Amino acid sequence: MLPTKPTTIEIDVQKLDEVLRRVEANELTEDDCQTIRTLLASYVHLTELLKDKHTSLARLRKILFGASTEKTAAVIGGGKDAQPPSAGATATPTAHEEYAEESSVKTSRPGHGRNGADAYAGAEKVVVPHESLQPGDPCPKCERGTVYETGRPGVLVRLVGQAPIQAKIYELQKLRCNLCGVVFTAHPPEGVGTEKYGATAGSMIGLLKYGSGMPFNRLEGLQGDLGIPLPASTQWDIIHAKAEKITPALEELIRQAAQGEVLHNDDTTVKILEFMGSRAKEQVLAEDAAEDSAEKETSDRRGMFTSGVVSTKEGRKIALFFSGRKHAGENLADVLAERSQSLASPIQMCDALTRNLPAELETIVAHCLAHGRRRFVEVADCFPEQCRYVLESLAVIYRNDAIARQRKLSPSARRHFHQMESGPVMEELRAWLGRQLEDRLAEPNSALGVAISYMLKHWEKLTLFLRVPGAPLDNNVCERALKRAILHRKNALFYKTCRGAHVGDLFMSLIHTCQLCRVKPFDYLTELERHAADLCANPERWMPWNYRETLESKGAGHVHTPRKKSRQDDRPCQNAAQGVGETEQSRPD
Repeated sequence: MLPTKPTTIEIDVQKLDEVLRRVEANELTEDDCQTIRTLLASYVHLTELLKDKHTSLARLRKILFGASTEKTAAVIGGGKDAQPPSAGATATPTAHEEYAEESSVKTSRPGHGRNGADAYAGAEKVVVPHESLQPGDPCPKCERGTVYETGRPGVLVRLVGQAPIQAKIYELQKLRCNLCGVVFTAHPPEGVGTEKYGATAGSMIGLLKYGSGMPFNRLEGLQGDLGIPLPASTQWDIIHAKAEKITPALEELIRQAAQGEVLHNDDTTVKILEFMGSRAKEQVLAEDAAEDSAEKETSDRRGMFTSGVVSTKEGRKIALFFSGRKHAGENLADVLAERSQSLASPIQMCDALTRNLPAELETIVAHCLAHGRRRFVEVADCFPEQCRYVLESLAVIYRNDAIARQRKLSPSARRHFHQMESGPVMEELRAWLGRQLEDRLAEPNSALGVAISYMLKHWEKLTLFLRVPGAPLDNNVCERALKRAILHRKNALFYKTCRGAHVGDLFMSLIHTCQLCRVKPFDYLTELERHAADLCANPERWMPWNYRETLESKGAGHVHTPRKKSRQDDRPCQNAAQGVGETEQSRPD
């Protein structure tokens, strides 16, 4: 049987002619048979790919030869010494030279490349005293001096393997009276509690499932191999119960994200079985009587999406995920419904798809410059010189933005810097793009012409960073966030119910927000469950960036007045019927 995807081998025409000659002479070797088998498998695989109407030439190259990097040097050739185009070279000599000077000063990292003891911040530290000496004792070597404790102790790092979810069995001694028959049972150690599954168990399962892409059944197999069984259904019960306790944290994240200065949004596909097959038909019949036209339109939609929203305010980022029938723009509109009316319209960064725009809500729309750039990357093989000019011009813009970040410029100062250094480059690029179509240097219907038309059509929104303080260049922060949902989709394949999708969105939102804020998500999820009552009363005190301060204030006996309950419905479930269970299937190995 031929493999569905053949292995890649390197063979030139001369070697292939030699194989054909041995075929005619009936002198085939084992290597020749393997080569012919691989060639036939490649032909079958290529034929199947060509039958798919969605397989473009660019996608076919990526499937056969792997995805290549989109860095300018890799796309158009040249290395670090490559110069920007003539328009950019004359417009930004100061910025380019200063950046080169700042980048050339690099301090080599000391050490041998391994992690030192300071890198293991989560490790348990054990202080080991000297077995025979104490500070102040006479020196056993010279017998005249006195030993004292040095400022830096010796360090020994030990790494051991263990099960993700550990189990500890407490055997409580029982004593029975031989006369009256009363049984006296020992009390468990202090702090053990009576619950079988601790708060850390749910945190670890959630982090593995929705943070690292390990499906429940794979963790079940791993735990079984380690002698600590944990069925997939039990994992779901633990996760579902934990999600109900920490839901107020997600609701508060949504409320605070709505007050952001810049909001990024985009979406990717997802599969929810409740919206597919017979389940979908039953749901449509149940919702046909709905009076709300917007709900009816959403129920009639066949696509399913996981939308990512990343909100930025004062340098702090919040990531939100929503899975269901709604597009990214509709989910963003739900978030912005919580926005204070006293605030000005936020900046929205997205690509040019109309479904990313929130209806009936005003935002200052900026389009992703990386999306426009990618169109030239995809056709660089066919139009190398034209694409070189565009890519090197945009490289100057990104270089200037890196300088602005390095200098930690304010939004207004960053805009002024871009106006002075990037503005002339963009104007020259716009004029050059216009000449390509006006002078018939590029065919409008060609791939290059389509890329140029896209840039010119969305030019104002692609260059918003030149006019509005704080406007970003691209939507990469949201694209990176959606990789978390894509990782889950690749491993678990689907959600069973809308409720399961909501639980996944909750954990992904909390986990990714923690990582954006450089907070340990495991500790955060654990503390949320341990203080669920206070979280419900004061969710604004239990955000990833301030929950540690809240823990310290609780230890000092600090009292806060509960905040009024926020009006939050089951927004992530998007008015769909919610299931009571969740089981997922991993990709076949």
